Amino acid sequence: MAVQVKDAGSRQLEKKRFWKEVGRQKVLLIWAAVFVVYGFVFCYLPLAGWIMAFQNYKPKDGLFGSQFVGLAKFQQLFSDDTFLGVIRNTLAMGVLNLVTTFVMAILFAILLNEVRTVWWKKTIQTISYLPHFLSWIIVTGILHDALSSTGIVNELLVNLGIFETELNFFAYPKYFWGIVAFANVWKETGWNAIIYLAAITSIDPSLYEAASIDGAGRFAKIWNITLPGIRSTIMILLLMNVGNVLNAGFEVQYLLGNGLVQNVSQTIDIYVLKWGISQGDYAIGTAAGIFKSVVSIALIVAANMFAKRTGDDSLF
Repeated sequence: MAVQVKDAGSRQLEKKRFWKEVGRQKVLLIWAAVFVVYGFVFCYLPLAGWIMAFQNYKPKDGLFGSQFVGLAKFQQLFSDDTFLGVIRNTLAMGVLNLVTTFVMAILFAILLNEVRTVWWKKTIQTISYLPHFLSWIIVTGILHDALSSTGIVNELLVNLGIFETELNFFAYPKYFWGIVAFANVWKETGWNAIIYLAAITSIDPSLYEAASIDGAGRFAKIWNITLPGIRSTIMILLLMNVGNVLNAGFEVQYLLGNGLVQNVSQTIDIYVLKWGISQGDYAIGTAAGIFKSVVSIALIVAANMFAKRTGDDSLF
């Protein structure tokens, strides 16, 4: 009997402590609830529109009045040679963007960390951030001017004797993917390097001092201390970015593309715009979007499983 009374008293005390803690953190809980509701309304509730991919959707019939056709829209999608080419373009540009921006951000962070003059280091770091805040409209405008037949790039190449005549880079499909990759590297390298710089600053300075005493040079310290020190950060960011391979972009391809490079410039997002929205075939556009989402989730899960098996850090 005494034990039961003691247990009841302890439960009552824990309950009081719980509600006291809730009262103390009520502002935090209210804001958390607001963000949960916001996420549900604007992120998860619209997923009900995915049902359009399994219907012969007609706006006049509505979401629940349109004819159900099962996987017919997916069969139509994957039997379209244009969409298969779009998948190729999206994967190619996505992988190219991932590799170039990922590697360049790491290299830039390491090189910037080796700069010993503080004011010069901060100046370079600040300047490198600026392109991230520019609109793609401005960036593509700069690229158009620089790479046009009368642009500065053509003038330099002709004056140096590399080209005999001016070359319109945007008229040749073989240059398009490289131009897109360069644009992403120029715009995002400085911004992406921030987290690597933060990871580098967390490395124990005594390791570098001990390596210097042992006669290690800069390259040896980078290879044996800096890179292993930020390995976990690299793996986590790589896993997060793998899921964005199919997010190869929309604005840059749409703004830089033209009829001459259409077969290499269209991505899934542009395909959805042209066929799903412009042509009014919302079911096809939704099916393409579902395909993109499912593949992105599958890539993240596969990359995470691979990281677990190799003993590296993983997302979950």
